[in-house]
Amino acid sequence: MAKTVWVFPGQGSQAVGMGSDLAEIAKDKFAEAEDILGWSVLGRCQNDEFQLANTLYTQPCLYVIECILVDLLKAQGNAPDLVAGHSLGEYSALYAADVFDFVAGLCLVKRRAELMAQADDGAMAALMGFKRDELDQKLAATEGVVLANDNSSGQVVISGTPAAIETVMAEVKSKRAVKLNVGGAFHSPLMAPAAHEFDQILADVAFKTATVPVLSNVDPTPSTDGDILKQRLMQQMTGAVRWREISLALPEHGVDTVIELGPGRVLAGLIKRTCRSLTLKNVATLEQVEAMQPSRDVPLRNVRQLVQVEAV
Repeated sequence: MAKTVWVFPGQGSQAVGMGSDLAEIAKDKFAEAEDILGWSVLGRCQNDEFQLANTLYTQPCLYVIECILVDLLKAQGNAPDLVAGHSLGEYSALYAADVFDFVAGLCLVKRRAELMAQADDGAMAALMGFKRDELDQKLAATEGVVLANDNSSGQVVISGTPAAIETVMAEVKSKRAVKLNVGGAFHSPLMAPAAHEFDQILADVAFKTATVPVLSNVDPTPSTDGDILKQRLMQQMTGAVRWREISLALPEHGVDTVIELGPGRVLAGLIKRTCRSLTLKNVATLEQVEAMQPSRDVPLRNVRQLVQVEAV
């Protein structure tokens, strides 16, 4: 039987104005988020691109909007067979799989964003169009740099010290190499101090058994075990995002349709390069939510009532 996976993008997919058409239908969720964060998600999303790109705001904004999209789709009868998220998006995936509730997840994301925003001793760069063997050899020979995001066969992100990043960029031939506008070396050993502090917070949060299998960033093997999913999340801040492997695993698990919940089509584009046979859809707006409505299920006009009930 053909299956559907819901995937959730992370930092870098944000866009000014995202979530504005959800303001009325999900006003309770936005209000709940403001109580926790101390600032308005919708307000930040309407601000300039530079401010929205600040890790402190980007991560909570994406999580809140992606969770609202989950609520809306579920309220009208949609459900995934598997879920996965890219970096920050893994938190939205865990919410979609009912591993923790909205508030618990947002508190984790808020603290994660604060710790990552404090990191200022590293750099990251995206490389496109390179020889994989050459890159792997150079990474192995260069101290202070690792593969952070293995996104596809032709697109990766490296992370480490500024000097090591410059060395790899200069010595590995690629069609394009771009330093990323981030303050730290995310998904690398340089994040160990922040990861250690965050793990102590994670340890106190109860993770339930997932209602659908989750493919984690550090281990694409599907799991529903709450303890395993928590352990994998603890490794995420210093471990690599193995998105290429996640993409390759989807057909093996019977997936034929990928629905990306969140702004843009970043993950759809990456998956398309890896698995061309999959059907790709995007849900980022209320109109796109409506287009996903199963004819046999709840009319969209009742979705707000259902979402408000779930938020109580």
